[in-house]
Amino acid sequence: MKSNRKRTITILIVIILLGILTYFILGSKESSKVVLKTTKVSTKDITNSVTATGTVQPVDQVEVGTQVSGLVHKIYVDFNTPVRKGQLLAELDKTILQESVSNANAAYSAAQNEVHFYQQAYDRAQKMYQSQVISKAEYEQSAYQLNNARATVAQRKTALTQAQTNLGYANIYSPIDGVILSKEVEEGQTVAASMSTPTLFTIAKDITKMQVEANVDEADIGNVTVGQRVSFTVDAFPQATFNGVVKQVRLGATTTSNVVTYTVIVTADNPDQKLKPGLTATITIYTEERKDVPGLEAAAFTFSPDEQLLQKYYQQNSIKVALPQARKPEAKEKTVWVKNEDGSLSQKVITAGVGDGITVEVLSGLNEQETVVTGMEEQSGKENNSKAGGGSPFMPKRPGNQNQKASQRQPQ
Repeated sequence: MKSNRKRTITILIVIILLGILTYFILGSKESSKVVLKTTKVSTKDITNSVTATGTVQPVDQVEVGTQVSGLVHKIYVDFNTPVRKGQLLAELDKTILQESVSNANAAYSAAQNEVHFYQQAYDRAQKMYQSQVISKAEYEQSAYQLNNARATVAQRKTALTQAQTNLGYANIYSPIDGVILSKEVEEGQTVAASMSTPTLFTIAKDITKMQVEANVDEADIGNVTVGQRVSFTVDAFPQATFNGVVKQVRLGATTTSNVVTYTVIVTADNPDQKLKPGLTATITIYTEERKDVPGLEAAAFTFSPDEQLLQKYYQQNSIKVALPQARKPEAKEKTVWVKNEDGSLSQKVITAGVGDGITVEVLSGLNEQETVVTGMEEQSGKENNSKAGGGSPFMPKRPGNQNQKASQRQPQ
């Protein structure tokens, strides 16, 4: 009895092993199926953009200085003070400047007295010369002295005007309407105007209008033009997006560590004055924008069917027409593969517009009803059975087969 039981158990084990072996042998011979991946033309938004970083600055900014040296006597404004054009900002000590005016005025009066004296002498000499009392040389000497005195008066008048002008420079006025951004001096400080004019204040004309000075890489600058839409963010307000417009693309290049960049000026409204001078901005310049245009997946333009897979696809779908022959597109020509009503494939030449790497604009050659092929892959029978819920009664279900064969090639 024990021997019969052992024999029965052995037979059952052999049957089970044979069943498992048969499952794998027959399963590996199951036919595979070629599946197409398709898409259609649909309405899309296509956008190309350039990113860069820059600094927020006022549109108009003026540095106010002084043309004369002296001690700062009084300051009437501070940081962030709104000012009007012609408003007094500060005064320099006027003691030395007023003394210069007094000296120049005295010299001018003395020169005028000399002219009066030499004029009388000349008048007498002229009468005496006409009466032949004095020589011509004496008469010419008198005229020479009068002319020199008159020239001296002109010089002294110029010196007086200059002294008065310098005295006027002791009052520092605002040249524009705006707001004080920076104050570089304090009362009691001495400023020296020698080779260059020292800066006392920096005034922004209108901080409700700001601009971003962005550095755009040389690889992207060719697509940037005046008038393009811009959006940007700043770290101070990470959740806010500000809008602007490209105002200027400067021709001068800047090279830093062998990186060439160009300055692009972007103007932006700042009605709530959130944007402050000096903030770092991350900008996006929209170089191309297409709204609600016919678009197609970019993968459609890179697809080309594998000949073996295509032949198998025709056989499994009982397509009787001849296999299509792929043609190489000419320069600037775009081709796609479409699925016809009978299931066959054919190559079409279309006119394409701009693309953003994901979608390409379709200008002509396709309509929304046509089915465009973007990929072709082979799925094994095991994978199909797994998806259908089939499997060996003796083994747990395995994941889908990874042996898929796709046929694509690079853009032409």
